[in-house]
Amino acid sequence: MATSKPWVVNASPLIVLGKVGRLDLLHSLAPSLVVPRSVIAEIAAGAQDDCGSDATLGWAKEHAVADVPLAPAVAHWDLGAGESQVLSRCLAYDCVAVLDDGEARACAQSLAVPLIGTLGIILRARKLELIPAARPLVDRVLAVGSRLSSSLVEAALRQVGE
Repeated sequence: MATSKPWVVNASPLIVLGKVGRLDLLHSLAPSLVVPRSVIAEIAAGAQDDCGSDATLGWAKEHAVADVPLAPAVAHWDLGAGESQVLSRCLAYDCVAVLDDGEARACAQSLAVPLIGTLGIILRARKLELIPAARPLVDRVLAVGSRLSSSLVEAALRQVGE
C-alpha cells in the first residue's frame, strides 16, 4: 500500500510499537501522522499499567489532532472512542487507518477505508529494509501482549521470506 495519504493511528499500534521501542517505524513509513485526542486519552488512561507509555504518550501528543464529528457509518458499529475517531477522521479526510482491533478493521473494510496494522507495519519495514528481519520484532510484539494468531504470523512472515 504505497500512499501519500496521512495515517491516523489508534492506541493499540502506538502502545505496542512504543513498548518495543519502534515508534520510529511510523515516521519512516507514513507520509504524515495524526493521532485523535480520544486516542491520546485512551493511552493516558492506561498509562499507569503500561511500561513505555510515557514515551508513547509524548509521541502521540506531538501528532495530536482534534476529534471530528462521529461519522454515522462508524457510529452504528459501537466501537471504542479511539477506533471511532480514527475511522471518522479517515472518512472525513481520506486517510489510512492504523488499527489492530478486529472489529474496527472489519468496519474499515466495510467502509473501504485503507488500513494497516502493527503486523503490516513490520512487514512493510522489512520489505523496505528498514529492519534486518521481521521475525525478531514480531516476537517482541507478541511478548508485550499483542494478540496475533500463530497462523496469521506465519503467513505474514512467509510474505517476507522468513
